[in-house]
Amino acid sequence: MKHILIFAIVLLAATGCSQKQNDGFITVDVTKSSYPKKELVLQDFMDVEYIPLETNDEFVNQGHVNAIGEKYIIVTNYGNDGDIFVYDRNGKAIRKINRKGQGGEEYISCRSITLDEENEELFVNDSYAIKIKVYDLEGNFKRSFNQKSEKRSFYVDMFDYDKENLICYDKFNYEIPFLIVSKQDGSITKEIKVPFKEKKLFLIVIRKPDGVVTASAGPGPYSSIIPLGKNWLLFEASSDTIYTLMPDYSLRPFIVRTPPIHTMDPEVYPVLRLVSDRYYFMESIKNVYDFSKEEGFPKKYFIYDTQEKDFFSYIIYNGDYTYKKELYMVMLTPANSKGELWAALEAFDLRKEYEKGKLKGKLKDVAATLGEDDNRVIMLVKPKR
Repeated sequence: MKHILIFAIVLLAATGCSQKQNDGFITVDVTKSSYPKKELVLQDFMDVEYIPLETNDEFVNQGHVNAIGEKYIIVTNYGNDGDIFVYDRNGKAIRKINRKGQGGEEYISCRSITLDEENEELFVNDSYAIKIKVYDLEGNFKRSFNQKSEKRSFYVDMFDYDKENLICYDKFNYEIPFLIVSKQDGSITKEIKVPFKEKKLFLIVIRKPDGVVTASAGPGPYSSIIPLGKNWLLFEASSDTIYTLMPDYSLRPFIVRTPPIHTMDPEVYPVLRLVSDRYYFMESIKNVYDFSKEEGFPKKYFIYDTQEKDFFSYIIYNGDYTYKKELYMVMLTPANSKGELWAALEAFDLRKEYEKGKLKGKLKDVAATLGEDDNRVIMLVKPKR
């Protein structure tokens, strides 16, 4: 990595602090050859729950979680078969919904689903049609509205914001990518303007002279909207700052990086994976890709320790194994607006580890009930209470 990337962490009201906005900056040169390494156990700073998804003739799926609420878990497969599986919070199968089709009350695609548990509604992100289709938890159609996106793109991230609104991210909006959107008709309640000098896209594209795209590659999944308590972290690749969106829609810097992104070629982007009371798990990713080798986007992983006020490289383990079972932070995906994250564990692997005596605690108890062909077990990672 040729360029210097410096992060400034601002410990603000987003973390429950009352510090001034310009206090508490920490900088680090992530091009350093090494950092002191920490060995961490996830359960030491996060609560971990395991939810086995019931398996029956109707409920066989790939366990891709779209949302986890207080009462329901919404699951799909990774393809575009249109199946939506509704489980209760303990993983008991309730019903399967499929409204895929070409009709006005159907969805062509099901890129993601946002659960509004208070209103008992499912918001299906139909990215092909660039629409949001709304259903109740029985699968009955309620309404549909267009996505207010740019350049025929669609909302990449979408969360339940409050009783009346969603919070959405339109990656290809070159001016205002973050939007507060009405759940009733898709109208824009509030545009969230994150400052940046020029639009940058966190991907590599090859185009013909006439502009037609012939190949593209991205760094893999990451979140541009990250729930943080009652607030939200907003990552726009074009900006030099990751901001905290406050309840009054104001923005406060959370991570500031330098040099400015528009001065870098190739660019290096910061990505947040998990923010706990003590640790901020991050990676820096260089925006390069070799299409002939099908490899690229080299990453450097590190954390900021808010107690020691310094940066470290790390290795993290799942404490519910009897040996040092490494956990990769890229596995964790935001599950809801409460800051909970999920990862999927294969029943076959868990059963094998159980039979070898390599599990303990809650995970051992869950694995004892599994068959090798059962659906996945959802690992839910939550801030400690």
